[in-house]
Amino acid sequence: MTQTTRRHAVLSGSTFEEQIGYARAVVDGDWVHVSGTTGFDYTTMTISEDVVEQAEQCLRNIGAALTEAGSGFADVVRVRYLLPERADFEPCWPVLRRCFGDIRPAATMQVCGLADERMRIEIEVTAHRSDG
Repeated sequence: MTQTTRRHAVLSGSTFEEQIGYARAVVDGDWVHVSGTTGFDYTTMTISEDVVEQAEQCLRNIGAALTEAGSGFADVVRVRYLLPERADFEPCWPVLRRCFGDIRPAATMQVCGLADERMRIEIEVTAHRSDG
């Protein structure tokens, strides 16, 4: 992809993208905006009951979107964590630290309802591709 490619969508194949009408990520110039991403395995449309396993799957899903967008976790400048239960956040910290500990993006955690009661965490990131 060249810098002249201003905007395009990255699709994961999730049925949610088609049903709701959004993209897993949008590349706009050097910016990559990854939608709120849950712990669903999009190939099987299954989700673990365990919040830590969901966090790991969120990061695999985000990693795949970033890669397709010509980016990676090292380019992440902003992360948002959304969880229905405050107590579920701390058990995820080691997984999140493995991914973000060295790059230290700006971050926010918010307690809120999610679209499906099986979802225990949702993660959204913004990345800036420095190599254009």
